[in-house]
Amino acid sequence: MDTLKILAPALFGLAVLLVAFAVYSVLCLTGRTPQVAGMERRKFGDGFGPYLTRYMYWVIGPIERMLLASNVSPNAITGLSLLACAGAGIAIGTGHLAAMTWLYALAGTLDLLDGRLARATGRSSAAGALFDSVADRWGELFVLSGCVWYLRDSDWLASALVAIAGSLMVSYTRARGEGLGLQLDGGAMQRAERMVLTSLGALIAAMLAVSPSTDDYVMAAVGSALLLVGVASSATALGRWLAGYRELLARDAGPKVVRPAPAPEPAANMRITGEHTA
Repeated sequence: MDTLKILAPALFGLAVLLVAFAVYSVLCLTGRTPQVAGMERRKFGDGFGPYLTRYMYWVIGPIERMLLASNVSPNAITGLSLLACAGAGIAIGTGHLAAMTWLYALAGTLDLLDGRLARATGRSSAAGALFDSVADRWGELFVLSGCVWYLRDSDWLASALVAIAGSLMVSYTRARGEGLGLQLDGGAMQRAERMVLTSLGALIAAMLAVSPSTDDYVMAAVGSALLLVGVASSATALGRWLAGYRELLARDAGPKVVRPAPAPEPAANMRITGEHTA
């Protein structure tokens, strides 16, 4: 009964999202697609394309407007998202699967909002972008570390380790590419997709844990979700790596710009001294 009480908010939230998605789909089919600001700046992965991304922004629209009216700092939203991730990691590490589900869902919602608030309020900055990116990495590590601890005595432990490796390499490959002047942001398994799959795995596991007859499948539900995250993330990272490598090879093979040597200074402008410098 206690598990059901904790699971209820996650199930209720899922039901609300499904109903909202049905309404959204009807609006799109009838030519009344909701207008969402910032879609023209958004880069879409192969997982969540513009259709699903617009839906997510549309759903959180009321929360966004409320935060805009209250003048909340975008960095505060980022900090709250990080705390929610830490809570989600502790929750799953201690076996509280339902609590992990709604805490990670909360973290994902806040993660969608911080950047939008920064742009809407004119508070976008390089410092804020760094804070957000690093917080995202720490938040994901908190959650996946909790998954490792939860699965430590299970045959599914390796799936959590693969998920950590794949997730880190997706982020690292993009960051390294940006340092070389590339934009490597494609792939099917980006952070939003990883958060959704991990949360769904925990939600299914929490539902299985309610009944003693299905309790044996709880670890498998979490592990399977993490294995999918790990394999797909690794494929995304490899795809970015190869794409970046090919782009750099093409850049290196391009025509070289040879700059002419500077002309020597006229003799009248040369200074003659008794010292020699190296």
